[in-house]
Amino acid sequence: MADFWHTLVTQRGDLLTALGQHLILSVVSLLIALMIAIPLAIWVIPKPKTANVFLQIAGVLQTIPSLALLGMLIPLVGIGSVPAVISLVVYALLPIFQNTYTGLTEIDPSLEEAATAFGMTRWEKLHKVELPLAWPMILSGVRTALVMIIGTATLAALIGAGGLGTFILLGINRNNNTMTLIGALASALLAIILSFALREIKQIRLKPLLITVAIAVLGGGGFGIYKLVQPQPVSITIAGKLGSEPEILINMYRDLIEADNPNVKVTLKPNFGQTSFLFSALKSKQITLYPEFTGTVLESLVDKPKQQATSANGIYRQAKKALQQQDQLSLLPPLKYNNTYALVVTRAFAEKYHVRSISDLAKVSNQINAGFDLEFLDRTDGYKGIQKRYGLNFKTQSMSADLRYEALHEGKVNVTDGYSTDSQIRQYDLVVLKDDRHLFPTYQGAPLMRTTTAKAHPEIVRSLKRLQNKISAADMQEMNYQVNVQKKSAAKVAHHYLVAHHLLGGER
Repeated sequence: MADFWHTLVTQRGDLLTALGQHLILSVVSLLIALMIAIPLAIWVIPKPKTANVFLQIAGVLQTIPSLALLGMLIPLVGIGSVPAVISLVVYALLPIFQNTYTGLTEIDPSLEEAATAFGMTRWEKLHKVELPLAWPMILSGVRTALVMIIGTATLAALIGAGGLGTFILLGINRNNNTMTLIGALASALLAIILSFALREIKQIRLKPLLITVAIAVLGGGGFGIYKLVQPQPVSITIAGKLGSEPEILINMYRDLIEADNPNVKVTLKPNFGQTSFLFSALKSKQITLYPEFTGTVLESLVDKPKQQATSANGIYRQAKKALQQQDQLSLLPPLKYNNTYALVVTRAFAEKYHVRSISDLAKVSNQINAGFDLEFLDRTDGYKGIQKRYGLNFKTQSMSADLRYEALHEGKVNVTDGYSTDSQIRQYDLVVLKDDRHLFPTYQGAPLMRTTTAKAHPEIVRSLKRLQNKISAADMQEMNYQVNVQKKSAAKVAHHYLVAHHLLGGER
């Protein structure tokens, strides 16, 4: 409990931000679903066959796994809030549509006849008789949809939309159960509070409620337009992949840029997602820059050169040239350390089977139960490359990158993939196997941004270039250890390094 309260107090600012993002995503999605489902249900009342078709479609949409739906939307609308809202709306349609249709079609026919006898028009019957009578049923569907939206919205963090899922992902990534628990509890509490508030709305008349909602929507739209027409300072968004290392780097980028350029407003989006998500977001102008690795560029993001360089400088130059020609992106000068892929085993396993290199695994391949993350399994410089260059085939299973070290430590797997600067290597006293056939290319981190942005803001480029050839592998592993194991803030760790190495003046 002491750790819980300490984390809650120290992370309260981030928690409130995530809570606000989660609330906005949920409310906006619910309002859009209401505006689609309720009018549609009213329209199909005289058309039961059409209503049945819509019910079937809504039911099928709800069976699509949320991660799959997000993945299908990314090529169409990019990443961030838009695909998250679309997904949440899709899942909210069925309960609202179904309850509205059921509530309106199960009204006592004698009441309908009485309304007709009084000479009411179709519209008058709807808003004076039918909707008020169906309101409790409609509201029940809305409450169901809201709870579903709030729970599903935690996945929005996987595509850079923020929310309480960020806390859950960070907790898993850093093996911090307290952060995961705080994110889950906050999400559950939000669902309970909003569901209770909706239950109390049963006592409110429908017409005043609809007027209030309309005023809120119009007011929000007006405020948005006002913000758009106001002159804005230079604003850039820096995103990072999942994990402590990208978060440390983007905090360094922010500190350097803001120190040199007080008129620039920097927004950070840590734990934004995997490589493909960030690359798509950069090209679609949803983010301004993010830290990428030279080896990843050549292996995953551009067409491979016919003859790939082997030196660190050669790999950087090839990656820089290919990005510029293919996507008009600028890869700035890299950091010093090489955060390459690695196969990792426990010290006990290495000593028992006398394993020191990847080639040594051939003599114990029938004893291997490997756990790799999905990206490593599918990469030519990952398990596919190991199969081809080393001639190795052994039992593998896919698992979240955040959980693979814990699985190795607990003996659930005996080989896993990692990166040379991972803090868990030091934390669990693991052994990195030598890449004796030189499969893994050099992976030096470097800021990646659009060329148009680099040309428009040379002052930002100058600030970022101050990190050129800085940060050794030992430095990076130590900083990762401080964040993941010692639970220090990534922002403070990054700032301390910059000050200690005379890249910034003054401690926070």
